[in-house]
Amino acid sequence: MKVLLINGSPHEKGCTYTALAEVAAELERAGIETTIFHIGRAPVGGCVGCGGCARAGQCVFGGPVVDVLPLVKEADGIVFGAPVHYATAAGSMLGFMHRLSYSAGRYLRRKPAAVVTSARRAGTTTALDAMMKVPGILEMPLVNSTYWPMVHGSNAEEARRDEEGMQVMRNLGRNMAWLLKCIEAGKAAGIEQPPAETEHRTNFIR
Repeated sequence: MKVLLINGSPHEKGCTYTALAEVAAELERAGIETTIFHIGRAPVGGCVGCGGCARAGQCVFGGPVVDVLPLVKEADGIVFGAPVHYATAAGSMLGFMHRLSYSAGRYLRRKPAAVVTSARRAGTTTALDAMMKVPGILEMPLVNSTYWPMVHGSNAEEARRDEEGMQVMRNLGRNMAWLLKCIEAGKAAGIEQPPAETEHRTNFIR
């Protein structure tokens, strides 16, 4: 089994990476392979609804949204991580998640997911709420922990000193490993995914 952890911070080895690495270490201890993918420092714009991905099979604007596709396809679970910028999740990560879900949602659907955030002080719950929208619409079972999945600090060293935050990350890793193994056991027992109704798409204009 494999879990992909996506670092949506402009800092490759900062606070968000530190949190994700703690989750990854716990998954590795449970025998699950992990990869941490960094979306990079370049700005990542949001989805413009052009429909190009339906024809091309991937986002036509390229960048990390396309680079991560092979890893997304292979992953059994996904962890999305982002720092807090202006009291919500970093804009590049939200753009990345929106474009990825629109162009590659078929590879994400029903895979267990978790969201993780980091901040110097505040805005973490708002960031978590913003990131949870993508797993929610793609039927991805959301893996939680013993507290909100966040760490605090201005740099990686300070984040590592957040003892409760690191504990929450370890528990998140254990919960992700447990759920993945439960799903694997269910498949082996012949339990299939439930069919979804998709016939009706309505709006609120009369």
